[in-house]
Amino acid sequence: MSKDEMIRRVAIGLRLLQQSFDAFDEAAATALRLNRTDLRALDLLLYGGGPLSAGELSAALKLSPAATTTVIDRLERAGLAGRAQDPHNRRRILVAPTDAARTVEQDLYVPVGVAGAQALAGYTVDQLATILDFLHVARQVQDDQAIRVSTTRDHPDRA
Repeated sequence: MSKDEMIRRVAIGLRLLQQSFDAFDEAAATALRLNRTDLRALDLLLYGGGPLSAGELSAALKLSPAATTTVIDRLERAGLAGRAQDPHNRRRILVAPTDAARTVEQDLYVPVGVAGAQALAGYTVDQLATILDFLHVARQVQDDQAIRVSTTRDHPDRA
C-alpha cells in the first residue's frame, strides 16, 4: 500500500474515531440529562486538578460569563457541581465537582480509561511513543484549523 493510501486511511480512521467520541459524549450527556456544553464543563471540573473560577471555566469553554453562569447553574441543579467562595479572595467564586460528579466519573469515564489502557497494553514502548507523538501532532493540526476557521468566520474577507 502506498504512503498516500495509508495517509488517506489514517484520515478516515480519525474521522471515524471523532464520530465515536461524539457518540460516547452524546450517550453520556443523555444519560446525565445534560447538554454537550454542560458535559464539557463537567469534564473540565473533573480533570482540572482543583476548583476552577467561573472566569477560568468561561475561558476554557470559550463562553461569555453569562452563558457560563447558566452552565454552572444547570450543573448545580443536577447535583454535579457546587459553588464556594475562594478562601483567598472573597470576591471570587470557585466551582468544584461534587461527590455525585465523582461517582459519575467512576461509572462513566473510568471504564473508558481502563478499556483504553488494556487496548494500548499490546503495543511496545516505541509504538506507544509514536502514537503519543501522532496524538500531539494531530491535536496541533486541529487546534490550528480551529483558529483558521474562527478567524475566517470572524473575518470572511480572509477566506
